[in-house]
Amino acid sequence: MTTPYEPGGFSRREMIGSAALVGGWMALGADPTLAAAYQASDSGPYSLPPLPYDYADLEPHIDAQTMKLHHDIHHAGYVRKANAALATLQRIRETGGNDIKKVRAVSDALSFNASGHVLHAIFWQNMKKDGGGEPSSGTDIAGMIRRDFGSFHAFAGHFQAAAAQVQGSGWGILAYEPLAKRLIVLQSEKHNNLSVWGVVPLLVIDVWEHAYYLRYQNRRNDYIKAFMRVVNWDHVEKRLQAARQNA
Repeated sequence: MTTPYEPGGFSRREMIGSAALVGGWMALGADPTLAAAYQASDSGPYSLPPLPYDYADLEPHIDAQTMKLHHDIHHAGYVRKANAALATLQRIRETGGNDIKKVRAVSDALSFNASGHVLHAIFWQNMKKDGGGEPSSGTDIAGMIRRDFGSFHAFAGHFQAAAAQVQGSGWGILAYEPLAKRLIVLQSEKHNNLSVWGVVPLLVIDVWEHAYYLRYQNRRNDYIKAFMRVVNWDHVEKRLQAARQNA
């Protein structure tokens, strides 16, 4: 179990039952004042976006039960905890006192949970029914992949290897780096470690076990291959266009 202000996800055992999942998200710290602030912060500036498709639409690649638990429990938990951290920081600013010493821990919770929310919001849009394959040859994303990785095949191998080799839980990320104006592949441990400042995530794959364990068990590589069959390259192209315009 983790406090509201510590980064933490779900163990393999906790993934098996929804009751354990909910219990994991509601674990509270020892400080009753901060715990009360967490419990009261189910709303705030962050909100859970709806899925752009039905739970079962990505079958047989991503199963409906995983989609439901992943979105409705895990992502919702990141939203709730990010809002809780913001609310707690506001209270600390207003009251000061000894609670000011907790800024480090609450800031850590904000970084972890808000990053989890951002990446999941992209992740759902990055997939679609009957997706996958390669981006259309005339798109900017297709051209930049060829320029920056040599070929789509080389990119796909790099991206999948990065995702497979994340130590523990985290993400594989294709991002636009605005200073060099090029694409880069990154790994992110948890949600917020090993980042590069200023990059714009374009395509992200969640490789926390909760994203694949019900169907694929410990076969992360099989899950990654399945993800590549549902990639929504139209959405990746839109994100690239926006990133280049706003750089």
